[in-house]
Amino acid sequence: MKENNTRSKLHPRNLHKNGYDFDLLTTEHPALLPFVITTPAGTKSIDFSDNKAVKTLNQGLLKAHYNIDFWDIPEHNLCPPIPGRVDYIHYLADLLSDDNQQQIPLGKQIKVLDIGTGANLVYPLTGTSEYKWHFTGTDIDPASVKIAKQIAQFNGLKIILKQQKNASHIFKGVINQKDLYHLTLCNPPFHASEEEASKGSERKWKNLGKTPSSALNFGGHNNELWCEGGEVQFISNMIKESEDFAEQVLWFTSLVSKKDNIAALEEILKAHPIAQYKIVDMAQGQKISRFIAWTYFDKDTREQICSELD
Repeated sequence: MKENNTRSKLHPRNLHKNGYDFDLLTTEHPALLPFVITTPAGTKSIDFSDNKAVKTLNQGLLKAHYNIDFWDIPEHNLCPPIPGRVDYIHYLADLLSDDNQQQIPLGKQIKVLDIGTGANLVYPLTGTSEYKWHFTGTDIDPASVKIAKQIAQFNGLKIILKQQKNASHIFKGVINQKDLYHLTLCNPPFHASEEEASKGSERKWKNLGKTPSSALNFGGHNNELWCEGGEVQFISNMIKESEDFAEQVLWFTSLVSKKDNIAALEEILKAHPIAQYKIVDMAQGQKISRFIAWTYFDKDTREQICSELD
């Protein structure tokens, strides 16, 4: 069974729905001050083509709004936009509330698995701050796992980090026999090749009116940006593998960057014994993004599981 929800702006609970408060950010994180510029319209901003400026902005946002005192990643790792990432977290909270009498379940009893957490660890960091959920993050890159562990430890957060040692697996090898999760989330590599990823980066530069100094200057390891078959293949593999863990996860979810890919993914979902799936649209500035969610539990069972959280 399918349910479709359409949104038109940043989530109402998103702390960034009204833009960035640069006075607050520079007070909390003075290192951001040299990067702040005044736009022709007279508002404060940064040069979003400057990787160091973007990373410093993220540090300020995480410190001012999410109680993260230390956050740093290597230049070649993906530096994510915080507002869009945290939007996903808020809509996941709504997904759970729909099965919990419209009450968002809070606290460490909510177990969340972040597939491909990366060195930036942004979903566990923001999700822990906003809802106090307990996160486990996985990644195939050992260096990213090491950096993510350091960030969690420096901030005193009990986030579990696991390396996925088999690149052909997603859940296998990281979900153990006794593990139970209320949510899985994923921002999959959405390009099908390194060439396609480079073209995507070039489009970003063109939109900013800049000339790139390197093809992938926006950051990101190969495994963060592309995989064979692109996001359709990756999410298809995730759906197929999820059946083996149907009794251990309440809701499986993944971002889908390209709207045209939804139809193909719906056909794959219909070929599996799922109870329900949802497609949730999220509008972030000029960009529309979305995630797909599926569950093997019917509504009554999900409500029973959530009722036992109290």
